[in-house]
Amino acid sequence: MLIVATYGLALVPGERWLPTVLLVLQTGTVWQALRVSRARPVVRAASAAVVALALVTAAFAPFAPGTALTGLTFLAAGGLYLVAPLSIVRDLGVHRRVDRETMLGALAAYLLIGMAFGFAYACLAALQPGPLFGDAGDPALPQALFFSFVTMTTTGYGDLVPATNPAQSIAVLEALIGQLFLVTAVAKVVENWRPRGWRHTTEDSGEAGGAH
Repeated sequence: MLIVATYGLALVPGERWLPTVLLVLQTGTVWQALRVSRARPVVRAASAAVVALALVTAAFAPFAPGTALTGLTFLAAGGLYLVAPLSIVRDLGVHRRVDRETMLGALAAYLLIGMAFGFAYACLAALQPGPLFGDAGDPALPQALFFSFVTMTTTGYGDLVPATNPAQSIAVLEALIGQLFLVTAVAKVVENWRPRGWRHTTEDSGEAGGAH
């Protein structure tokens, strides 16, 4: 719910207060994800450093608007959303069966990764000299998020295309990560998911074999 709320807030037309509220909400989202996924102390310590940077950036954002600070704001946002999926995936890896928690955890990690790359594109648009998407210009945050998920799912509508590097290389990296994540998640589900009827059939077969 926190991730959905953050995504919805990111679609609001740009206001001076938006980066601050967005980063504060992201900080709470990441901290909750780390708590629920039982992150290791090292991960929590690294996350605390990223959270501190994000909060400092958020505190100055409303009072010192500018291209450079906007880029740093989006960089902090992307950094926050790259920390949590690592802990979530590690926690899901030890689950012996696929349940609602497993499915929601995988979905949360997938959304966090997509949004992290979206903020990375917004950061590049703010910092690099030329337009990110060539003739289409620099994207607003909703466009950056849209392009991120289109790239991550390898849908490829073609309406937004990075004009130069490093955006092109980041898009390739995101597509690879997205496909690798999906393949891994599907393999986990197939390995551990057993419909209720199959489980009873297996148990009955085992009991029959023991009787013989």
